[in-house]
Amino acid sequence: MCDARVVRRADIGVPPPLRACESLWSAVRTGNRTSQFGWFPRFYEGCSLDLHGFLKALARRWPTVMVCLVLALGAAFAATSLSTPVYEARTQLFVATRTGEDSAQLNQGQSFSQARVQSYAAIVTTRQVTAPVVKELKLRTTPEELASRITAVAPINTVLIDITVQDTVPKRAARIANAVATRFSAVVERLEAPKHASGGDRSEKSRTRGAASPVSLGVTQEAVAPAAPVSPRPLLNLSVGALGGLLLGAGVVALRENLDTTLKTSEALGEFTALPGLGTIPYDRSAPKQPLVNADGHSKRAEAFRKLRTNLQFSQVDDRPRIIVVTSSVPGEGKTNTAVNLALSLAEAGISTCLVDGDLRRPCVASTFGMVQDAGLTTVLIGQARIQDVMQQAGGRLSVLASGAVPPNPTELLASARMEEVLRELSAMYEVVIVDTAPLLPVADTVGLASLSQGALLVVRAGRTSRDQVRIAAQSLERVGVRVLGTVFNMAPVPKGDRYGTYGRYGDLPAPRASASRTDGASHAVTPAGEQ
Repeated sequence: MCDARVVRRADIGVPPPLRACESLWSAVRTGNRTSQFGWFPRFYEGCSLDLHGFLKALARRWPTVMVCLVLALGAAFAATSLSTPVYEARTQLFVATRTGEDSAQLNQGQSFSQARVQSYAAIVTTRQVTAPVVKELKLRTTPEELASRITAVAPINTVLIDITVQDTVPKRAARIANAVATRFSAVVERLEAPKHASGGDRSEKSRTRGAASPVSLGVTQEAVAPAAPVSPRPLLNLSVGALGGLLLGAGVVALRENLDTTLKTSEALGEFTALPGLGTIPYDRSAPKQPLVNADGHSKRAEAFRKLRTNLQFSQVDDRPRIIVVTSSVPGEGKTNTAVNLALSLAEAGISTCLVDGDLRRPCVASTFGMVQDAGLTTVLIGQARIQDVMQQAGGRLSVLASGAVPPNPTELLASARMEEVLRELSAMYEVVIVDTAPLLPVADTVGLASLSQGALLVVRAGRTSRDQVRIAAQSLERVGVRVLGTVFNMAPVPKGDRYGTYGRYGDLPAPRASASRTDGASHAVTPAGEQ
């Protein structure tokens, strides 16, 4: 029977695996997805993060952004606090030429000064200037280190030279700036002084003695001790830290979103699998202590299972399955809870339902209802009892067939011909048979059992089940020709501000009160005329 149900990949249009040279993006552009049975497109949801998805990711992972922001602000504050204040003193020099009084000579001298002033600015940081300053002021530094703290700028089309000196002491910065300006003026005037070539044995001093320099440098603005440091800048550092923290947080969120392969929403699950999403079960903290939803019939969780029941009934109108297995990829996704409450919802709608515990590894159905587990499915399979002898009632139209004793060979028992006969008998006795099975990936029990069913529900836990796990689980069902009816997105986060969260019951409306005008009219009707 299993061989007759096997469907070839070519018959259902399942695409071949991605080639080594084919990227996910190229698969997205070609729109490679199938329609029948909803087998998997070559599109991994989350590979490309658009603006809307990125903003939703930021809102969902806001603690990560806040941690990055706090760390960046703390680093900026620490750097500002540990930095040594640096002060800046500034002096300005004017370059003049010694020429005649006529306008032609003045213009020529002006052009000469503008042409040479850029070269003069480069002399400020030379050793001829810094070494005497270090010696004169008895600075504990080298000429090279002093030169690294000096900046000279000559604005274009001017004959001005701005000299800036940075130091950790404001008064010392001003003294250094003034000393550099004085020494620089002397060096430039000495370099520009004409030298006479006559008398080859004469020294440089004797050759330049009495020769006047064509240029002279005068101080237009002396350096004074600065009142405030130029570095560090607390406000600027904190602003840069805040911006860096936000960018870091956004980068971390984007990285986590791209590395996180779990499915966060039912829409993402439907887009990834192309399977119908039959239900979304909200997360409920009280579910472990109160797994059955019939105890509180008007909760969000109970309504979600009613929607699952309705969607399941209307999704296969022409060929309604009577034997449905409920499974998941890995343990901890809530498959047993889903199977139990789906069976309760079907029985609540007046459908005779049988719930079978087909998880022979870790059976939980009997303990959920508080029933006897030792006698059940395995007892029937080995021929020690009939179905009627071990069937238990959960009230109403729901019957429960517990797992029985845990066998040493569950895979062989669940895929046996006797198991097929038991399911056929149950489908003849009940309208719907719900079978809770073991997870697909850890063990092979469900693969053989699912091939005996008429449909399967795949339970996926929100934010925990990865895309690879869902893909491998569905492919396992596909290989044995199992019809996947749809997915159940379990333990989904409840959205804030849910408009239907407090809808309440129809019968809880307060009784109507008499209107004020009617009351007044009645009072006027019983009041004697003489008392008006």
